[in-house]
Amino acid sequence: MDPQLIDILVCPICKGPLEKRPADGFLVCKADKLAFPVRDGIPIMLVEQAEPTTTPNS
Repeated sequence: MDPQLIDILVCPICKGPLEKRPADGFLVCKADKLAFPVRDGIPIMLVEQAEPTTTPNS
């Protein structure tokens, strides 16, 4: 995925920044603890398609 695209995209809930998770290609919003899938290079920014993230500290 184009790094410039990642810089433009924001979380649809909080409008915060997203980080690419290299292990599986998800775009992650740390504030809302959601991971948005990327399928065939296209980010799916629908809240209904997002998966909850887990962190070691939670």
